[in-house]
Amino acid sequence: MTFGTFFRNNSLKSRWFVSGPWVPALIMVIGFVLVTMAFFAINGRAPLNLFIEMVKGGFGDGYSFSETLVKTSPILLTALAIALPARLGLISVGAEGQLYLGALFGTGAVLLAFDQPGWLLMPLMLAGAMLGGALWGAIPGLMKTRLGVNETISTLLLNYVGILLVSFVVHGPWKNPDSLGWPATVEFPEGAILPQFFDTRVHMGLIFGIVAAVILHILVTHSRWGLSLQVSRSNPRVGATAGISYEKNVLVVMAIGGLLAGLAGIAEASVIQNRLQDGLATGYGLTGFLVAWLAGQHFLRIIPLSILMGGLMASADSLQLYAQLPKASADILQALLFIIVLAVGGLWYRRSST
Repeated sequence: MTFGTFFRNNSLKSRWFVSGPWVPALIMVIGFVLVTMAFFAINGRAPLNLFIEMVKGGFGDGYSFSETLVKTSPILLTALAIALPARLGLISVGAEGQLYLGALFGTGAVLLAFDQPGWLLMPLMLAGAMLGGALWGAIPGLMKTRLGVNETISTLLLNYVGILLVSFVVHGPWKNPDSLGWPATVEFPEGAILPQFFDTRVHMGLIFGIVAAVILHILVTHSRWGLSLQVSRSNPRVGATAGISYEKNVLVVMAIGGLLAGLAGIAEASVIQNRLQDGLATGYGLTGFLVAWLAGQHFLRIIPLSILMGGLMASADSLQLYAQLPKASADILQALLFIIVLAVGGLWYRRSST
């Protein structure tokens, strides 16, 4: 090996070390830790001690980690619901509404077949949830392909419609008359409760999310359908000449995304609430959007990022207990994380393009 070859090889290694793809992620992590500790200091708390307590609150013991996984389930499913349409260049923010419609339709199936055995009731509940979520995803897909309506606006507005529909039924026709005025349906029968693991609240919704992430990764990266999504995203006209329908792909990815978010909704209603009620899972859809964005719409990366975000949400209880900080502190930390990611990502892109 000549001196010139040695110099070039080591120069490339050095360049990768200082500008490789892992560098912005490291900067984001360091920035988030520093900003979090500054946030605690501003609130008059010992930053390092409180940060350690926050980590323990999400991952410190078996119970804490199980609660983290409980939070992870809806985050993972809603993140996948956002990431799949994004592979076609669609910016959907409708996972929250799709989650609520899944819970609504799934609960409707439970109420209709309330006295049926579990082997029939459970599939009906899951099928209803998937149908409701898929419908709420397909509607903005149809509006985009037929009417040219921007999917970001339509999915955002449908979030409010979905939440209000649930509020209407639990205050009205589906309200449990024995709930002493509390707006909620009757409790789900045992046959409509998703299986849970190891005497914790961790349930099958988490398995659904992990399996869906793996399947979507394989389909999008190793199938003809995944290739058709790439072609449709880059140039729909060229895809049409090859027999690839952009409109069909839009409907498919939006419906599948809604289906996954619908599963998150019925899992929350079934296991966590044991009924349908107001405030079922407020915020999970937007948190899923954040996770999907952080992962770069990469389905396998979404899994660990969902766990980390679940830990952040689970640690809110620790912030309340040990520092008397409001539970909204976790929402503030999520917002700070999003700002840091946007700032570092934008600055890194500008640096790379110059």
